[in-house]
Amino acid sequence: MRAMTLNILLPTRVLLDETVATVTAEAPDGQFCLRPRHIDFATVLVPGILSWRTPDGRGTYAAVDRGTLVKCGDRVSVSVLDAVAGSDADDLERIVADHFNARSEREKTVQAAMARIEAGFVRRFIEIHAHR
Repeated sequence: MRAMTLNILLPTRVLLDETVATVTAEAPDGQFCLRPRHIDFATVLVPGILSWRTPDGRGTYAAVDRGTLVKCGDRVSVSVLDAVAGSDADDLERIVADHFNARSEREKTVQAAMARIEAGFVRRFIEIHAHR
């Protein structure tokens, strides 16, 4: 059986580098499946589920944010802003919930820090103009 190499690339690391038999993903115009003999292909990905089967038939999933997919020869490269992988749908659902809850908490912390910085900037600006 022919196979492909699937790479899932995030901005800060490689999430996956695995030999696969098929890759299924979702583009703006719908879901598609790639196999080793598929022509070279490139598309934008929408947030959703990326799935793949290994040559031995094992299925695996990843929840992916928006990004791009490029198939060139026997290599499929997926570059996304964020993704989490799981071995089955239930596992993936739990991992996604944990991941995005943690991300939401980090975003709240960053937003609070930005609000403090902005408030400090406004206070200093008012102080400077009050002493003129």
